[in-house]
Amino acid sequence: MKGLFIVMEGPDGSGKTTQINLLKEYLEEAGYECLITREPGGTVIGEEVRQLILNPEHKEMSPVTEMLLYAASRAQLVHEVIGPALEEGKIVISDRFVDSSIVYQGIARKLGISTVSAVNAPGIGIYRPDGIFFIDLSEAEGIRRKKNQKKLDRMEQESIDFHHLVSEGYRKVLAERPEVIKIDGGKDIDVIQKKIRNHVDELLKKKNR
Repeated sequence: MKGLFIVMEGPDGSGKTTQINLLKEYLEEAGYECLITREPGGTVIGEEVRQLILNPEHKEMSPVTEMLLYAASRAQLVHEVIGPALEEGKIVISDRFVDSSIVYQGIARKLGISTVSAVNAPGIGIYRPDGIFFIDLSEAEGIRRKKNQKKLDRMEQESIDFHHLVSEGYRKVLAERPEVIKIDGGKDIDVIQKKIRNHVDELLKKKNR
């Protein structure tokens, strides 16, 4: 894998998208070719799947169906976008990756970490993040931020108990993993971005040795 694969993880409302856009701007100014992807979505097929998953009217969707749809969208994204970009030496910044499914479907939906990991394994293949930024934020604050939006998607409309399981799940799944950098999502945007940039600079130095 010639490129650098960076993933932003965190509960809804943690500010991932803002930080991703700021990081992309920073890296492009430094002369790097950078690509942003999002989950679910990022491809024509993936965006169709996204509409199915996040449509608030699809309240009857089972946890297993949800897991499989996320895995399908991710598999297409890796095949069509992430894999080729990394092989070309680009920097890929993904708004969520497989740990998101492990937390949301494996833990919060109670399908099991091993089940979700096994379902996703064929789709992600050899590709693993070089660095994962976990923006930690309480479920209450995340929901408060999201409620300022005009419309919430199906996942964002879940109960406070569900979002609590997500927050706790992230802390459990991403604890003590060397590629994970935990960040306090309650800090100012600029403070968070500075920490992210410092760690990405270190990842690039290691990659270029």
